[in-house]
Amino acid sequence: KLTSLALQPVITPQLVQGRVHLKCSYSPPSPEPPVQYRVLWSRLSSPGKREQVHHETTPQSFSYVEMDGANLRLGDTVFCTVTAFRRGTPEQQSLPEDSEGFYAGIKFSPESLEIAEDGKEHVLTVLSTVPIACPGQDDSCKITLQLNTEDLGSQVPGPPDIALSACQVDLLPEPCSGSGCAAATVTVTAVMDFTQDGNRGSRISAEPVAPRDLLWRAYTPRDVKVTVQDLPTGNCYSFTDPHIITFDGWRYDNYKIGTFLLCRSESRAFEVHVRQWDCGGHRSAAACNCGVAAQ
Repeated sequence: KLTSLALQPVITPQLVQGRVHLKCSYSPPSPEPPVQYRVLWSRLSSPGKREQVHHETTPQSFSYVEMDGANLRLGDTVFCTVTAFRRGTPEQQSLPEDSEGFYAGIKFSPESLEIAEDGKEHVLTVLSTVPIACPGQDDSCKITLQLNTEDLGSQVPGPPDIALSACQVDLLPEPCSGSGCAAATVTVTAVMDFTQDGNRGSRISAEPVAPRDLLWRAYTPRDVKVTVQDLPTGNCYSFTDPHIITFDGWRYDNYKIGTFLLCRSESRAFEVHVRQWDCGGHRSAAACNCGVAAQ
């Protein structure tokens, strides 16, 4: 009887006549007797459950299946299971061997982020595991993804705690490699909001923009979760007839009229100017804030 033959089936993506296919390759036993292969393709329909989508018997050491948007769609995790048998004796089968699951669609790397309100930029890579097809004759060989950010369930609803370097990214065709078939990058930065609002969660979602390829039309990639660590911030004040409290707690009064430099950073392009105007009574001179400019 044939036992485990170490066929080691592996799924790779490929364009065949301009359409996205998955190829299951496996190693024939050596030395090679006349052997047939039964290849079963399946997709993960729910956690731990697989649904058969295609099967064939072939003498070849590979099998193809098309990502047609019906049986196999973007977002599916796909497996191929291979069994070998001799041509004359189909009842003598090897043990079925599974490939690893192949996720067809968009992957983000990293899949989640933990960042702090410190101004640092974090690179997020957007990766397509399937090739980008060219449906028309023109140069529209790309998939454009619209990126959105959303605040996740904070006590006080407000804008997201994160900012992206771009609202859209283009995935352009590249030769498929072990890492994927197309990639783009975007940077993520925590918004320095100068409020003590605790650690907050946000998410980044991506949506294909008016894709011409049917395969992409009904597809929404998985979200990326971003946790923003709240950092304490300094405060300074200028109020009423202006009393000033500096970042380190010193107190001043400035009753003069004019435009003044309130604060300036020595390490980055940040400064605040304040304009003061007469608002005093007959007995005492006083000035009040009437304008502010911040860079």
